Amino acid sequence: MIRKFKDAVKVNPADTAAITIVTLIEELFAIDARAGTEAGPGGTPPAAAGIRAALLEEIRQQIAVARRSALPASVLAKACDYTVGLWPRLTCFLEHPELELSNNWAENSMRPIAVGRKNWLHVGSAQAGPKIAAILSIIESCRRLKIPVRDYLRDVLPGLADAAIQRVAELTPAAWAARHR
Repeated sequence: MIRKFKDAVKVNPADTAAITIVTLIEELFAIDARAGTEAGPGGTPPAAAGIRAALLEEIRQQIAVARRSALPASVLAKACDYTVGLWPRLTCFLEHPELELSNNWAENSMRPIAVGRKNWLHVGSAQAGPKIAAILSIIESCRRLKIPVRDYLRDVLPGLADAAIQRVAELTPAAWAARHR
């Protein structure tokens, strides 16, 4: 989301609407970074969650104002339309405080896989791809949280087949790390 508004600022460095939106989004990331260091893995403090929601509402309002004044084919209008179109997905972290604003760490951890994509042609079926992605996501989450992957898998895998779907949140690497620290 922020990249598209930064592109609008590059095209028109005097565009105060785009600059305001970029500044607000950067403030949202700064709040999230501070909250992450306070909360540790797997959560956002309630105070930060309230600030996130208020700031996000201000961003939404600024985007609406910017869209009304932007030319239809402008970079700013396209950034506004893109963001408004994805708004429910972009704001799901409000309902799930364990989610982060950015998925950069996930994208960066998957980059070696994307580079070696031809090596993955052997997965064998359309169902294998999502399964491999889920496994790699768990492993990268463990690495990011600095928890031993083998210890996590040794604790979680034996009872996984019998676990109720309602317990899935308890089995995530972040929840496991919180219990074992």
